[in-house]
Amino acid sequence: MYKLPKKRIIRDKAEFQTVYHHGRSYANRYMVLYVYRNEELDKVGFAAGKKLGNAVIRNRVKRLLRESYRLSKNRIHGGYALLLIGRKASVEAGCAEVRDAFCQLCRRAEIWDEQGESQ
Repeated sequence: MYKLPKKRIIRDKAEFQTVYHHGRSYANRYMVLYVYRNEELDKVGFAAGKKLGNAVIRNRVKRLLRESYRLSKNRIHGGYALLLIGRKASVEAGCAEVRDAFCQLCRRAEIWDEQGESQ
């Protein structure tokens, strides 16, 4: 069982803002991925705006984003802070669709390791 360590999660508003304003963005219909070079720790943040729906729906979208990251983290190059923001299409999507979309964005951002471990 894998649990994302608390020190690897972006929760602070200032950290979110840094990644959001200084990071490079990549988007598809399911999510927006912000990538910011971070020499300290690999960090990741998850967000779902209120436009997606009520709290139950937003939490489901964030769970899908977290699971996509969890299944793919071994193939992502180190040294980056990532911010994943769910979009409306991810509300109706399944886990496999969201994971494929995340992998596609990582390839486009050139942080995907084709030789890495896969699950």
